[in-house]
Amino acid sequence: MTVRVLVVDDHPLYREGLVTAISTMPGKEVVGEAADGEQAVRLAGELVPDVVVMDLHMPVLNGVEATRRVTERHPEIAVLVLTMLENDESVFAAVRAGARGYLLKGADRAEIGRALDGVSHGEAVFSSAIAGRVLSYFAAGRSGPRVAPFPELTDREREVLDLVARGLTNAAIARQLVVSDKTVRNHVSNVFTKLHVAGRAEAVARARDAGLGT
Repeated sequence: MTVRVLVVDDHPLYREGLVTAISTMPGKEVVGEAADGEQAVRLAGELVPDVVVMDLHMPVLNGVEATRRVTERHPEIAVLVLTMLENDESVFAAVRAGARGYLLKGADRAEIGRALDGVSHGEAVFSSAIAGRVLSYFAAGRSGPRVAPFPELTDREREVLDLVARGLTNAAIARQLVVSDKTVRNHVSNVFTKLHVAGRAEAVARARDAGLGT
């Protein structure tokens, strides 16, 4: 069976090289490519590939949020992250969003090919540099390190979102953080923009789903 692949990366030269490499792999077919997360979500719905190869650091919509939207809307599609980011926050954010695999951009053709086969058959695939940390994290359970949700937010923006999810008004948040109302409004606006939500209610729902505001 041919594995149909959508390639998502904002760097044209890397994306073109990856498309070429995957296209020459036995049993693989590149059915589309995207330069940002929003394009990735749209094309995933239109093309319904077996695997989306997803970068994380992208404009318009980051790869973690794009992964979440793709896997929620199309659970039959596997997302394989291929990125330069190897910090724990990025890894676990991607896994929580629904990624089935996580490779670093130093991976060679053979490793990428094996990963495409693996995730398309429902396996979880991680590069050797990542696998040990993922296994240790889940083996540790509740005693493991808590990974902050929404890695695209700054610590202050995440704090503001938590307070919004707790039902505080902007004025109440300003008093608690000892900042101006305008500063809080700016933080709230940045949170809405980065999370791509239309308003306070949607932001609260997203925050509570991630464990904030409780």
